[in-house]
Amino acid sequence: MKISVLLPYKENFSPEYPGAVSLFVNDTLKYSKFKKDVIVYGSTNFKNTFNHKYQNLVVNNKFFKSQNRVYVEEFLKKEGNIESDLIEIHNRPTYIKYLENKLKKNNFILYFHNDPLTMNGSKSIKERLYLIKKCHKIIFNSIWSKKRFIQDLNSEDLEYENLLVINQSAKKNKIDFKKKKKLITFVGKLNKSKGYDLFGNAVIKILNKHKDWKSIVIGDEPRDKLNFEHKNLSVIGFVKHNKVLEYYKSASIAVVCSRWEEPFGRSSLEAAANGCAVIISNKGGLPETITDGVIIDKLTVDSIYASINNLILNSEKRINYQKLSYKNFYLRHQYISKKIDHVREGLIKSYKKIYLNKNNLRPRILHVTNFNERHNGRLFFNTGKRINNGFVRLGNSVLEFSDRDIQKNYKTYSDINGKKKLNEKLIKTCKNYKPDLVVLGHADLISDDSLGELKDALPHIKVAQWFLDPLNIKGPDYLKNKKRIMDKIKYIDANFLTTSPDTIKFLPKNKLNLFIPNPCDHSFEILNNFEKDCEYDVFFAISHGVHRGNLKYKRIEDREIFLKKLMYNLKNIKFDIYGLDKIQPIWADNYLKCVSNSKMGLNLSRGEPLKYYSSDRIVQIIGNGLVTLIDERTKYSDFFNNNEMVFYKNISDLTEKILKISKDEKLRKRIAKKGKDKYFKYFNSNIVADFIINKTFQINNKKNYLWHDK
Repeated sequence: MKISVLLPYKENFSPEYPGAVSLFVNDTLKYSKFKKDVIVYGSTNFKNTFNHKYQNLVVNNKFFKSQNRVYVEEFLKKEGNIESDLIEIHNRPTYIKYLENKLKKNNFILYFHNDPLTMNGSKSIKERLYLIKKCHKIIFNSIWSKKRFIQDLNSEDLEYENLLVINQSAKKNKIDFKKKKKLITFVGKLNKSKGYDLFGNAVIKILNKHKDWKSIVIGDEPRDKLNFEHKNLSVIGFVKHNKVLEYYKSASIAVVCSRWEEPFGRSSLEAAANGCAVIISNKGGLPETITDGVIIDKLTVDSIYASINNLILNSEKRINYQKLSYKNFYLRHQYISKKIDHVREGLIKSYKKIYLNKNNLRPRILHVTNFNERHNGRLFFNTGKRINNGFVRLGNSVLEFSDRDIQKNYKTYSDINGKKKLNEKLIKTCKNYKPDLVVLGHADLISDDSLGELKDALPHIKVAQWFLDPLNIKGPDYLKNKKRIMDKIKYIDANFLTTSPDTIKFLPKNKLNLFIPNPCDHSFEILNNFEKDCEYDVFFAISHGVHRGNLKYKRIEDREIFLKKLMYNLKNIKFDIYGLDKIQPIWADNYLKCVSNSKMGLNLSRGEPLKYYSSDRIVQIIGNGLVTLIDERTKYSDFFNNNEMVFYKNISDLTEKILKISKDEKLRKRIAKKGKDKYFKYFNSNIVADFIINKTFQINNKKNYLWHDK
């Protein structure tokens, strides 16, 4: 899971001078199960940032553009390479519009840390309805903030389950109440909005009356000049957050007397977490920050004075508030972090529900590949059919879209190759069928523009592609095959290849690139050659191109040279070879009949062997109960042992092993049976189809597949 957290522009993600948003993000990320998956983006002026994956966005002034817009554009440059599963925006509702216009997604979680009705982008009813529509979740730091957001909105316009309250959090330190001092704190901006003028006048009266008590004021305010002096009053200005918490640990009384409607109130929250008797005003979300304490309904100098004086004179009451405040405090970083993670998980689950059929929890799939209808059944046992069978058997709704057949049927003078009509038909089909997943198998005729249009029309759609041909840089058709994969890569969510992706350097790292084996299928691989005596020892067939289907003369490839050397070495071995020396390739049921006559099958692919690569020939051999002879450079020994497949180093080694097996029927039958049993157990079409679905949607990631993570 990839999560991007976008802070407000100029929010300092630094312990040097952090804002409330930065503290919230940093504190909750420490305990998040997704902390390794999160990148925080901001524009801090300090080099020393919080200990987390952080990227600073440099904003250059541009004429006719707000700095906030430029800031978001810089973020989008990074996001284009990451393609986050989730984007969390803090306290800037205007960013949603900037992002949504570019990304065309609704994988946004918007956090409000301030009063929504005072913020650009959420003041009007129209703006708030837009946010409800475009955000997966909107999170408020208090019930009060949420009530402000839904003010004047019709209940039918609201999706209440998407509007959540998650309070801010604080660290609950170990407190020795015996070490509490006769100390009163005020933490915050030293202005009238925070009620500092009221507190100052009240605390001077307190300190004059109770000469053994002291007060510490932490904060600054360059705009307001409110000066209060007393020998027992210390105004120490801004200090680092950790130091603030140390003062709370030793203080007995904390006063938070804001005039303005506080959305929540971090100062009172942290005071409660550190065992202070807290006095707060009844403004905004402040009452939600404490479980036990004094709430002043009518805020005046006299009411503040009376509240403090009462706690000083009644030590039992004060200590009781201290202990209850501490005991009942539950808004710890760990607790809030779990609540946030629950929302994050919910987004993924929500997408799954969108993608998956409501009745059986399986996706609706449009499978685009060449189903070879125009070849009159000659190629009925192809890999596309096998994968398709797997999708269907898993209980999915599957619509087959045979691109090459459709293309051929729609050729016209104005559309000579039928490609234009094919792509139009694909888009119309998707708009009617509304698949959750489009799977492309060698669908070269489908354009990237069409996929882009589909993504716009169906924002939640996933697109995966599978590819079976060789991808060895020195092998046949390398550049062609590379182009076939990369042509549509912009809109592909997952690539599935019958070559190990770690050997393919051109694959973009920001995409999901995974190996899949050629799947076997019990409706195609129906033979058990290990149960009978066979006429021939070794079977091999060269196709010479599935479309043409005939022998290609005057063209010699490496496999032919290899085969002739092998046959020369093994003059007493009976070979059944097709597509060689004027013997035509075989197809369809005739292929199956020929396979049924051999004990062993040579799995020899074009080009130099490459890790895990094989054509679907391997399925036709091992799946029908023949001993599979395979080059050890394919690394299939990662999956099978010598009792299940026969691995050879070179032609001499292969010669010896064929001779050995040809003379030992028990050995032959044992290897063939074990090989088929294992292949069908772990590499069948159901499992491969399940893998494609699960990995594309990134669900059930803990499920084990024999070939995965090898």
